[in-house]
Amino acid sequence: MSYAVKELFYTLQGEGAQAGRAAVFLRFAGCNLWSGLERDRERGPGGCSRWCDTQFVGTNGAGGGRFTSAELLAEAVALTWPQEQSSAQRMVVCTGGEPLLQLDTPLVDAMHARGFLVAVETNGTRPVPQGIDWVCVSPKAGSELVQRTGNELKLVFPQAGFEPDRFEALGFTHFILQPMDGPDRVRNTQVALEYCLEHPQWRLGIQMHKVLGIP
Repeated sequence: MSYAVKELFYTLQGEGAQAGRAAVFLRFAGCNLWSGLERDRERGPGGCSRWCDTQFVGTNGAGGGRFTSAELLAEAVALTWPQEQSSAQRMVVCTGGEPLLQLDTPLVDAMHARGFLVAVETNGTRPVPQGIDWVCVSPKAGSELVQRTGNELKLVFPQAGFEPDRFEALGFTHFILQPMDGPDRVRNTQVALEYCLEHPQWRLGIQMHKVLGIP
């Protein structure tokens, strides 16, 4: 299998239960919920295209390209981790777009062979392949949630029709409420804060990378 990668870079995880941890970000090109093109902003199911802030179109980002095998892509991931840093805490975050359109067991195995803990950030519309070490599911309104277990459920809030209480019985360890960015960010943050105070199962998640100005 070949892989289309938008970008590949080393940074700190900026959100969720692993926030603050150094990681290689492997951003796959493509998504199954909308095209990523500005002309389609009003066409995504459930409206996620209106607030999606991720560039996942094409393979022209830093470190991006087309990789013709799992071994070649895993080696590119390994080379992105600073060689002077310890390999004991290596983590790669597979994201997108929707990474599970491309991420498969051979690639997971190849990254494991290079000493990486493999994490995935998915919209949950496709099942996670065997061997993933950390599963973060971020459901999007208007889509079918297929992956109903994992390490963390990270819900962008508010989403009409996707209220937090419908997810509370699912098989996740961490439940994180992330205020929707955009013109209503301040209000969304306050409403999310109040919800977490009233429902302690949920933790408030802030996009730390935007505060710090890092990728």
